[in-house]
Parts: sequence; C-alpha cells; structure tokens
Amino acid sequence: MRGRSSQHRAGTRARGAARVALMGTLWLALGPGCARRAPEGARVETTVYVARRIRTLDERKPEAQALAVRRGRLVAVGTKAEVLKAAGEGARVVDYGDAVMVPGLVDAHAHIGGLGRSLTVARLEGARSVDEVVRRLAEAPATSFQGDWLIGKGWDQNGWPGQQFPGRSELDARFPRTPVYLTRVDHHAAWVNGEALKRAGISRGTPDPAGGRILRDAKGEPTGVLVDNAMDLVAKVVAPPTDEQLEARLTAALERCAQVGLTGVHDAGMDLRTFRKLQAWDMAGRLPVRVYAMADGQGEDRHTYLELGTYGGRLLEMKSVKFLLDGALGSRGAALHEAYSDAPGETGLLLMEPEELARRTWAFMERGFQVCVHAIGDRANTLVVDTLIRASAATGTKPLRHRVEHAQILRPEDIRKLGEAGLVASVQPTHGTSDMGWAEARLGAERLKGAYAWKSLKEAGAVLALGSDFPIENPDVLAGLYAARTRQDAAGKPEGGWQPQERLTGQEALEGFTVGPAWASFAEARRGRLVEGMDADFTVLSVDPVSDEAKQLVDAKVVATVVDGREVHR
Repeated sequence: MRGRSSQHRAGTRARGAARVALMGTLWLALGPGCARRAPEGARVETTVYVARRIRTLDERKPEAQALAVRRGRLVAVGTKAEVLKAAGEGARVVDYGDAVMVPGLVDAHAHIGGLGRSLTVARLEGARSVDEVVRRLAEAPATSFQGDWLIGKGWDQNGWPGQQFPGRSELDARFPRTPVYLTRVDHHAAWVNGEALKRAGISRGTPDPAGGRILRDAKGEPTGVLVDNAMDLVAKVVAPPTDEQLEARLTAALERCAQVGLTGVHDAGMDLRTFRKLQAWDMAGRLPVRVYAMADGQGEDRHTYLELGTYGGRLLEMKSVKFLLDGALGSRGAALHEAYSDAPGETGLLLMEPEELARRTWAFMERGFQVCVHAIGDRANTLVVDTLIRASAATGTKPLRHRVEHAQILRPEDIRKLGEAGLVASVQPTHGTSDMGWAEARLGAERLKGAYAWKSLKEAGAVLALGSDFPIENPDVLAGLYAARTRQDAAGKPEGGWQPQERLTGQEALEGFTVGPAWASFAEARRGRLVEGMDADFTVLSVDPVSDEAKQLVDAKVVATVVDGREVHR
C-alpha cells in the first residue's frame, strides 16, 4: 500500500498542477508571503492602541495598557509609557478608554456561506407554530428566492405545541405551485412542499437513501420532511444562487463577523465555488477577517480538493477537510449506541459507512490535510475517535492536529481516548444552552453525563477550540463566552447552570476562542496571544470577559475589531 501511495502522490501532484493552470488560480503558488505590506525602507505609520486593560494571554506579561502596531505586527506591548517610547515620535494614538482588549476572537466552527444565506432568505428562527412559519414565508423578501424556489431556514419543531415534525399540507395550501425548501435550525432536516417533492421525483415508492430518512404518513406517503442525506434528493434540484446573490451573501456574512468581534472564522466545510470567490477576494485584499477553510469532504468537490492539495494565502487558508459522520440530536439523526430515550428503536443515522470514512480520512491525511469530522452522537464519536487515532498513526500525521467537530455526546472512555490522543475538541458552548431544555429527554440522565462535556474534555487533555456553528447559532461570540462560563440562558436559567460541573472559567473560555483556534489552525506562533512580533489581531470589548461578572456579557458591546493591523469594525 505504501508503494502504491507514493505513485498515487506523484500522479496526483501532476494532475493537480494541470488543474491549477486550467482553473487560472494561484492555488499552490500563493503563500503567506503574498500579504501586501509596505516595502522595507518605506515610511510606515505606527499606531499605538490604549485601553483600560489588555489581556495578552502571555504568561510572561498577562496584562498591559497599550500596544503598538506597525506593518500588521505587534512591535511593543506594555505600559502606555513603554509603548509610546518604543513607537517613537509621530505615532498615531487610538485610545479606547474604559474598554478591554483581548487577542482576536476566532470562531472555530462556523459556516460563512450559510450565514450569508440566513441573512437574506426567509428567517424562521423563533417561530412558535406551523402557522407562524407560513405567515413569515408569505411575507418573505425577494432575496428569499433562488430562481422560483422559495428558501427559508431556522424552523424548530421543539418550540411548537406537541413538538411534532410538520407536514407538507400547510405549505401546499399556501404555495401550491411554488417549490419551497426550508432547512431546520440544525441544517440536518428539510421541510418541503408537494411541488418540491414532484420536481425531485420523490414519491411513495422512493426508497430512503443511505444515511437519510424520508418521513412518511400512515399510508406511506412522504410528509415533506427529509432527514440528513434525504435532503440531497431535493437540494440537488434547487436552483443555485446567482453570482450576484453569492457575492451579496458572502459580503453580508463577513461584515457580520467583523461586527460581532471576530477576527477569524474556521469555515466547517466550504464548497469549491465559495472557496474560489473568497480566494479571488483575498488576492485583491478584500477579506475583512481571516478564514481558515475546511474543504467540503462530503460532496463531489472533494475529488478536486484532493487533487489540488492544501492552500495558503494572505487571510485565507485551506489546510483541512471536513467530513460528516452523523446527523443532529434535535432531528434524532445523531448516531447513538443505544436507542433514543424518547424514541424506542431509533438510534440515529450514519451519513457514511465507517469503511468509507476510513478511506476518505486516509486519503486526505496522506495528502497533508488536517482531518476534521462532525460527530454528535456517542456512537459517531466512538467511530471518529478510533478512526482518527488509527489513521494518523498509520500515516504518520498526528502532527496535523486532527479534530472532532462538536464532540457533543461521548462515553467516558472516549473522552479519555480523545484527550490522550491529543485530538482537538471543536465544541460550541451555545449548543449546550440551546439544547438543554430537551437534551435529557433524548438521551436520559446517564448519557447526559458525557454530553456537552467541555470541562471533562479539557481535563482529559484535549485542546478546546470554541465556536458557534453559525448560522445554526447566532454568530455573537460574546454569547459563546457567556454560555461557556455559565451554562445558562440569557435570563440566568437554570440557577447555577445546567450540568454546572462542565462550566469553564472566564480565562478558559477566552482561551477557547483565541489560543485554542490558533493551535487548531497551526497559527499559535502568530496569533492567539498579544505578544511582540505576532500578528496585530485583537478585539476590543466593553467588558472584561475574564474578571467582570459573566452576566455583563449578555449586554456587552464590541467596541472594535482589528485584523492584520486594520480596524475592520468600530
């Protein structure tokens, strides 16, 4: 196998080089050195930033009052007097007053394209009934249409009377000839109408696809709800967004990221079309925040990504690949070892067979990719942890810092194995506070002990990289810091926090959105802390996320966001 893989690598590189030329990109030729900094010897302005407190996360100098930036790098960190002296005469001074500065906050698991889509299509979050969803659709803006398809996102039957999945009849009554495609809040189920089913060729005789489920009524007719891989049956016939729509959505998403204080985003599964667009923007200096992209390893784009290899640009990098092994807990698609407590006989779905996961994992590891795998249920996490450990040992790629995305429900032995293997646990604090009202009903009290177990994962040795999974959750990173510290909703419920033994300290939460993502993206020597010589990425907040009371984070504000020495939001 080793001999064949060497020949495969050589052939792949040759094909990749030809494909790069054909695509007209600089995919492999462009590197971090392409950043457009002023030439040596040119007069460059130095900017001194001052705040009430600067949390550097540097053990040698944990707090400071000021820092100086030149050519996108930190040239001095210390007291105001020390930094002004180091900056020299003529330095520009920006004083943020009573605000607190922290290293640039990074969302370690999110979806930029999905956020842009959610900002422009019919918004269904918070709808309390099927009737309310239909009313919102009737008032949807023109941007909600792709071709003649009406697109919406964010419905959640767990917030409706009876908590039952919806059906197509209500949509058919209001939209008899307009195809409707609505994704659930977790993006692991879709609700469609009869016209959409007809265009997709789905009928009573259509079998469930592997890793998916077509919900059916008592007569065997499709109800209009498609779970996990069954969504693809309709998604593949939905009209794609136009170039103008795609650009508008990406622009809106990236601007939103800067507004909420994010200096970087780890995009969990980027399609090739989106990547090409962001690559062009990065070359032109148009990206406001850093993007660490995971190649979409689930669809057909994976073949092109595998040929082309990893990529490094100015603010855009792609060094990793993302696979999905199971569905979500809310739609009962998360793969469990034992049946759901509230649905006897149901154990969730595997979106690919374990052997296929191993094949893809091995292929991308040998090509130099960090492998990141979505795993929600305890069965999925067992398979992912075992697969990553075996494949990284066989390929010698443990230094690629492979990741478990979500690591949401684990058995105690898998928490230990994940930590001992040095895997990255990419977890989302607001998932815990969003799910806490119904998670025990799905799992039962015993399995809940290993669910959303952030503290246990950290104590086991895993590197925590915190994120939001936006647009499934709000991109507001302050909400993530709050949830990590309290495990409560914005009203402070439940008292003392849900499963409070898994709360993180303010310091741990801040490190989870800074140091953790830097390590998980191989950037710990350049970002994650505010140290002289490192990149000038930082976020300025109205509160101290470490020492101020956690409840102050609920109403806190982002004062400024600085990326590569540029103030991209204020």
